[in-house]
Amino acid sequence: MKILIKRVSKQYRGGVWGLKEFSLDLRPGILGLLGPNGAGKSTLLRILATITQPTDGCITWIENGTVGVDIAKNPNPLRAVLGYLPQDFGVYPHLTTLEFLEYMAAVKGMDARTAKNRIDALLQLVNLWDVRKRPLGGYSGGMKQRVGIAQALLNDPLLLIVDEPTVGLDPEERMRFRNLLADISGERLVILSTHIVSDVEATSTQIAMINQGRLIRCAAPEEFLQSVDGKVWEWVAPSTDLPALKQKYLISGSIRRSDGILVRAVREDAPDPGASKVLPRLEDAYLYFINANRKEGPVQ
Repeated sequence: MKILIKRVSKQYRGGVWGLKEFSLDLRPGILGLLGPNGAGKSTLLRILATITQPTDGCITWIENGTVGVDIAKNPNPLRAVLGYLPQDFGVYPHLTTLEFLEYMAAVKGMDARTAKNRIDALLQLVNLWDVRKRPLGGYSGGMKQRVGIAQALLNDPLLLIVDEPTVGLDPEERMRFRNLLADISGERLVILSTHIVSDVEATSTQIAMINQGRLIRCAAPEEFLQSVDGKVWEWVAPSTDLPALKQKYLISGSIRRSDGILVRAVREDAPDPGASKVLPRLEDAYLYFINANRKEGPVQ
């Protein structure tokens, strides 16, 4: 099972490019699609979910060694094994979770017995069994996202796409959601799109960084960390210096202390005589690559 994305571009009205010559090979595991807001992540996911078509390029779905299918020309084979949680996922507030999932199962064409067994299992999986008869309007943001995951998993998909699933969730709900994604990944291909680095760091087996509609790099998390090894520095500076330091250096973190601000920066050489090298974090690598890409200019 794999998806081959070859030189895919998407142009919107006014000549704006959402994607430009984007190529990537996807296989089972959790792919973290990481990039700032407006980078083209949602555009790519809508094309993969067969909601919109690319302006140029081709996406091929290959399952069980069969001949690949161009999803723009024949989307049905992929749709049959697709689960999708969009960024703007909404619910019917007056329906209970059970009623909503039964409705979604009917929309997907599932027979009643299969749907009941699947819904019961999913309610246990996403820890909503005890509140399954409560109207969705009274759910927290995290609970609604778990309902979203349940509806995306109704057809036991081989490809699961989740777009910015933890935005607006508190830290506990975010951690629970990340753990859920890791638990259900198995032999699936899961695409987690986000601008929150910690979500990707905690779950992904591969990371694809995207900015200005282009793929910057795709690699294992360890490879990104190795790329900035020896380039991350920390030192203590007066708190009044922080605004100027942010203008001068690529600052990836700052912590206020009694003796000043502990500043963290990504740079080839020491930014301060008192700076010392520290082990890199994924956020350091993310800022390093995104900043380098911005200097190359926007998509033409």
